[in-house]
This record gives sequence, structure tokens and C-alpha cells, in this order.
Amino acid sequence: MASSFYTNTLHVDFESVLAMDNPGMVSVFNALMASGLEGFLGCPAVLYEAALVDFFENGSVRDGLVVSTVNGVPVEITEQLFAEAFELPVDVSTSGKKSQMKIEYLLLCDIMAKTISVKAGSFNAITTEKFLMLTAIVCGVRINWTSVLFNIFKKMVNPGTKQAKGFSIQISLLLENILNLELDESSEFPSSKILT
Repeated sequence: MASSFYTNTLHVDFESVLAMDNPGMVSVFNALMASGLEGFLGCPAVLYEAALVDFFENGSVRDGLVVSTVNGVPVEITEQLFAEAFELPVDVSTSGKKSQMKIEYLLLCDIMAKTISVKAGSFNAITTEKFLMLTAIVCGVRINWTSVLFNIFKKMVNPGTKQAKGFSIQISLLLENILNLELDESSEFPSSKILT
């Protein structure tokens, strides 16, 4: 069922969240935008559920590319296509409990865990990976988000990995641009999963 691909997903309506009357929250979303993740987290919210099921059932990683077949049409997603589709930066620079964090950082941690890392299960622990991503965003450290996100994407597609399936909006958007691929009508992304 395609809904399992966005169970742990959050989508960000940046226009709405930047208008909040909470300077701490606004600063967190400004930091997300400054980090280069706006195009990934706030891309148009489209869903092609049948295509997502097909994509993951037939997906694999070959020679560093994500490949699949959707409705009989071969799909090949390169890291460069992924970066361009979401306007991700490619430049690089160099645990505790969530209950001890301010609300703004709790939300940022959830965005990291559910939308960026797409992890299943408990989200209470702050892993080194999440801590480094949080620090990079809050401190303005430049990260090669293309590499980070594409590697997570490859883990999702590889059969047998424990990586949860996700990036449903982003994959749907990528599939819209595949030549000769006919998609069914898109469905609406659940409003409960959109941060406003």
C-alpha cells in the first residue's frame, strides 16, 4: 500500500511556517532554507500512489544509479538529476534525548528523522547522524545534501535493506518528468503531514 511510503513523511509549506508568530520556529525554518533543503522539503506535494508501488517493487541500484520500471517504462535516476530536480547544494564542508530539547529543535529533529533520514520506529534517540545534520543546519555549515539524500534514496530502493521507504512526494515529482511515462491521476498528500 502506497500510504506506507509517506507514513513517516513531513512536507513543509515554507510560506506558511515563515509567517508564524514564533521567532524560534521561524529561525529554524530559515535555517532549513539557508541550508539548501527548501526545494526538497517544500517541493510541490504530488503523489502517484500506483507508480510509487511499482517504483519500489521494481527498484534497485545499479552502478550508483537508482533504476526501476514503472508501468513498463524504464526509469533511471542519477544523482545529478536528483540534485537538479530539488535544487540541492552540492558543495561540502566539513546523544541525548529529544525531551531535553527546545520545541523548535524537537520539530527540526522530527523533520530530520522522518523526512530526511526516513527512519522507521522510535524517533526518541538523537543519533550521531541526526546530530550532525541538525548542527550543520543550525550553524550554517555547507553540506553536500545531494550526496546525503541520494545515498538514503539508494538505500530505500535496495531490496533487503532496513531503510524505510519514503521520499514519496519527491519520487512522484521525479516520475512526472520521465519521458513516455503515463501516470494515473495524482492523489492529494494528507494535510496532516504538511507543516503549516
